[in-house]
Amino acid sequence: MDMHLISRAVAELGECLRVEENLLATAESCTGGLLASTLTDTPGSSEWFAGSVVAYSNEVKARLLGVPPEVLDEHGAVSEPVVLAMAEGVLKATGAHVSVAISGIAGPTGGTPEKPVGTVWMAWAWPGKTRARRYNFSGSRSEVKAQSVMAAINGLLGVVR
Repeated sequence: MDMHLISRAVAELGECLRVEENLLATAESCTGGLLASTLTDTPGSSEWFAGSVVAYSNEVKARLLGVPPEVLDEHGAVSEPVVLAMAEGVLKATGAHVSVAISGIAGPTGGTPEKPVGTVWMAWAWPGKTRARRYNFSGSRSEVKAQSVMAAINGLLGVVR
């Protein structure tokens, strides 16, 4: 990860959220809290970051984020309907104004022909709106996680600017 580039992006994100008095929350699976850690590396992030739910297991996705078990069964954890539900669920759980959810296959194992290693779904939610996007990253496990964090931050900037 280019830490200078990420630091600048997070600082801009934080300023946009702070000026509008909005709070951000994250729901992370394959990134395991890396996004939350990256956000909280910024001094003053407590003014605009509400918190994160690291929902690695399907049970936690269902119990803490309200992802319907039948959606998990039908589509799998790495899917558009699941990240949309995660993003909406973390908004509800934290009272935040904006959220991002991430679920993917960081590798090196776990991929399938339909969902190869590097497949990552993200969703962003804010009052009355949600959107999702599928990414296909490459590289090692840590590289997929880092690319996911940068894409999540860029997506958030697109929402709050």
